[in-house]
Amino acid sequence: MAEAFLEPTQLQGWIPPDIPDITLILFAGGPLHMEQRYENGSGTTLVVREGELVLRPSVIAPYEVGWKGLSSTPTRTLHLHLNRNLLLHTAQELTGADPAQISLPRRAGFQDPLLVQIALALWAELEQSAPAGKLYAQTAAQMIAVHLLRHYTSAQIRIKEVSQYLTQRQMKRVTDFVLADLHQELSLEALAEQVGFSPYHFARLFRQTTGESPHQFVMRQRIEKAQHLLRGTNAPLAHVAFESGFANQSHLTRIFKRYLGITPKAYRRKY
Repeated sequence: MAEAFLEPTQLQGWIPPDIPDITLILFAGGPLHMEQRYENGSGTTLVVREGELVLRPSVIAPYEVGWKGLSSTPTRTLHLHLNRNLLLHTAQELTGADPAQISLPRRAGFQDPLLVQIALALWAELEQSAPAGKLYAQTAAQMIAVHLLRHYTSAQIRIKEVSQYLTQRQMKRVTDFVLADLHQELSLEALAEQVGFSPYHFARLFRQTTGESPHQFVMRQRIEKAQHLLRGTNAPLAHVAFESGFANQSHLTRIFKRYLGITPKAYRRKY
């Protein structure tokens, strides 16, 4: 789950809620002078700037946070909540490690280009009237989980990679499944089940085989279905959007124009 906030210029004595998820926070805008105080009396003081991150593991002792803005530029944050069970399941599946041995440290004010890139992409989708959907979010969550396992866990993690490609038969099975359920909300798990791989390995093999992510593939199929309906029927655009798997007409228009450089209405007039 992703949430965006416009932060107050000054805050004192805020206690972050006790939630089971792992939270990754991306800062944008003006810098903050931040203080964190823990139950044992210790604490940290730091300046958090645009493009820096805070990582909050799901199981931590309560603590207080306060901050003060250091410029007139408002500070915005994106909070990404990653299910801890996803991280543990991914660790066990890819490494064979005991989930009980997997822990993440609390970190604040650090930089990580890949995590920032993923977070910014999710932030951009969050601000759209019709976000990209479950498949996009699940793929991003898998990428974050694997990256955290590789670079931020306390245990030494070695991920077992699969160096192969999907066969023509496997690709046909996935393609047939997508086309049959194009108007439904597709999930990464459902696509992976068609060929018997875990979501992470499926997404990796799919990209190695096709050069695009499962989300990009599904979106391309939806665009092609919309093109077919626009050329061959007089159905209202709202109906075209539904049959092609888009959230609504505005979602269809936005994605269609992004991919083809033309609106669905103009495409219909042209063809």
